[in-house]
Amino acid sequence: MKNIRIIPCLDIKNGRVVKGINFTHLKDAGDPVETARAYSMAGADELVFLDILATAENRKTRLEWVKNVRDVVDVPFTVGGGISSIDDIEALKAIGVDKVSINTAAVKNPSLIQEAALRFGSSSLVVAIDGRKNPLGSGLPRLEVVITSGEDTVGLDVVSWACEAASLGAGEILLTSKDADGTRDGYDIEMTRAVADAVTIPVIASGGAGTVEHMYEAVVLGKASAVLAASVFHFGIIGVGEVKQYLKEKGIAVND
Repeated sequence: MKNIRIIPCLDIKNGRVVKGINFTHLKDAGDPVETARAYSMAGADELVFLDILATAENRKTRLEWVKNVRDVVDVPFTVGGGISSIDDIEALKAIGVDKVSINTAAVKNPSLIQEAALRFGSSSLVVAIDGRKNPLGSGLPRLEVVITSGEDTVGLDVVSWACEAASLGAGEILLTSKDADGTRDGYDIEMTRAVADAVTIPVIASGGAGTVEHMYEAVVLGKASAVLAASVFHFGIIGVGEVKQYLKEKGIAVND
């Protein structure tokens, strides 16, 4: 098994890092350049940058925001938000982005996954899946995909969609629980494990981290290959180094 990766996430709105709960009630969390530089120096394995309103506002990713951050980090850098074409991906790759994350556009046009994988390689392509949990007997999928920053549903099962994305060439799945997002009550282990058991590509657990124990559970119980977090890192509740030390003590291999 490869070393578990620790990945801070920068949710960007109006050029600032923000963080909310269940994709709403967003609060300012700092300057993206300074925040990214700090995470890079602190030993983050990768950094994810999400232009969270790009799709909802029907616009492309703000390249100037991306470039400003790319210029100060020396770890693998993933960008998502407003990416809906090969041209969009090319524009990001041209300014040094290592991986792109596609979400709503992939659901609406699954062939984009295949086209991007063929053009840039699966290792450059992350398919982000946002999911919510429905009550049993609701007639809806137990684990249901939500798109457009969590505003819309399409009646799609999370696990089935993850399998399709993997078969089309996705290199990784970035799986976020809308229900758990920002709560700090722990990752959705049921959802994470269901997807990790169903695909052979890495699954990044996202949404709900509040303690180092939650991250350990996402790896051991949820079978995640990486853990992504935002608010606990942004607000100094947990440090990247603290997570790595805890996982090491539990016998989990991480990067030094």
